[in-house]
Amino acid sequence: MIKMVALYKHPEDKEKFDEYYYGTHGPLTAKIPGLRKMEVTKMIGSPMGGQSEYYLMCEMFYDDMASFKAAMKTDEAKASGKDAMSFAGDLITLMIGEEVNE
Repeated sequence: MIKMVALYKHPEDKEKFDEYYYGTHGPLTAKIPGLRKMEVTKMIGSPMGGQSEYYLMCEMFYDDMASFKAAMKTDEAKASGKDAMSFAGDLITLMIGEEVNE
């Protein structure tokens, strides 16, 4: 399984960020063809105490690399990416990983 992970640093206005993320960006991303599952985690702290460097993590799961690449070519994925850059371009870090089951 292939996973795209989006990590968001702390926004200046968390209430405004949450309203936009959950009301607009999340639903837009959920429409990407081939997306099997989307999990959103809000960070509540770090193991050493205090605030985590990141505010939010979104994990988006795809069957395999071919499915992921096909999904990224769709209008829905392009719209999601453009939207992410417009409201959180300075906050977001994106990574692609492959689940390892050992």
